[in-house]
Amino acid sequence: MRKLFVLLFVLLGMFISAAAADSAKSYPLRKAVECRSRKGLPNVFSKLQQGREVRIAYLGGSITAQKGWRPMTLNWFQQQYPQAKVSEINAAIGGTGSNLGVFRLEHNVLRHRPDLLFVEFAVNDGATPPKRIQQAMEGILRQTWKADAMTDICYIYTLKAGGILEELQNGKFSYSASAMEELADYYGIPSIHMGLEVARLETEGKLLIKADGTEAEQAMAAGKIIFSKDGVHPNVKYGHKLYLEAVIRAMNRIKTKGTYGPHKVGKPLLDDNWESAKMLPLDRAQISSGWRKLDPSKDRLAKLFQEKVPSIWCADKPGETISFRFKGRVLKIYDVLGPDCGQIIVKVDDRPVRIRRRFDAYCTYHRLNSFTVVDDLTDSIHKVELEIHPEQPDKAKILAKRNLKIDDPARFDGVTWYVGGILLVGELL
Repeated sequence: MRKLFVLLFVLLGMFISAAAADSAKSYPLRKAVECRSRKGLPNVFSKLQQGREVRIAYLGGSITAQKGWRPMTLNWFQQQYPQAKVSEINAAIGGTGSNLGVFRLEHNVLRHRPDLLFVEFAVNDGATPPKRIQQAMEGILRQTWKADAMTDICYIYTLKAGGILEELQNGKFSYSASAMEELADYYGIPSIHMGLEVARLETEGKLLIKADGTEAEQAMAAGKIIFSKDGVHPNVKYGHKLYLEAVIRAMNRIKTKGTYGPHKVGKPLLDDNWESAKMLPLDRAQISSGWRKLDPSKDRLAKLFQEKVPSIWCADKPGETISFRFKGRVLKIYDVLGPDCGQIIVKVDDRPVRIRRRFDAYCTYHRLNSFTVVDDLTDSIHKVELEIHPEQPDKAKILAKRNLKIDDPARFDGVTWYVGGILLVGELL
């Protein structure tokens, strides 16, 4: 019976994924423009010009996490306004999108009281349905202005080889950036696409979007610019420099726009946006006796991730559980994937039991991640139980998808689950 339930859920997931893909394909794409100033960034530029303290937050994925456009733009602000004390809030986590960013916003950004918030998720949101993008992105915006209406916000878009690059070369934004632009229009948020110049240079044959090794050496000898090794993550010397130059051009336009003062939150674009999204520590739930809270002073993983997550709890035996009730529509879990991780049995209300794997083809190291438990609920009371599965996934087979092998069987052995928090659009009961 369980196998039948699992098969039915897989088929339902395939149907939902197909529907999401159709939704993305039909979404109207915006005209590609490097910068739309809208209502500008008047509050942060006022503070910069007055030589006051300014905190710039960078919320995004791995492109922002790189030592590239983020530290480069921070340095530019510091050089342009030497009398101001400009510092950064680095809230970038690789491989994550707005549907995690909205939940970690308070802990990673807002408690540090930013004056300017850059939000960069267009590439990592590339497989997310447009409405989901808008729900999360509007939640980020409204949470920020409810915490401090003087905080300025700017959307940042990047590119990758394939669809996004081709759309730019055809004069259009990707659907993820287009979905964000609808919000930017509604709230007057400035936006910058750092990839337009990259797309132009690639079209003219002056740049290779992706090259490595001998191919890169030959192209550089012919005078071509190499943007990246993988088509996504720019190299610092050329790729991120092009991104920096796009931001500088945009800032020279944006800095004269807008009127100093608090931003008005007003009526939401989407009534079901995720402004009530929150991250709760695991000890707010009922947990079995095998769970333990990791001490950052003694545990490597807890120390590694302590800036990004309030606490990390760990259990490594089959049958260990987390259970709770909540009132709301969306539930996710913020966790860590790694070599010793396994899979989870998911039970929500009377729905079919599901198995969620917490090991993937990148699990040669530990990294922060999240997964959706359920996101299509009615706004009512729900019961949840999450249990560590007794069986490990076929880790060798999974790693082989990226031509990787298990280097040390002991390191990859285990069904451990590391949990950083419960992510809710709703309230824990």
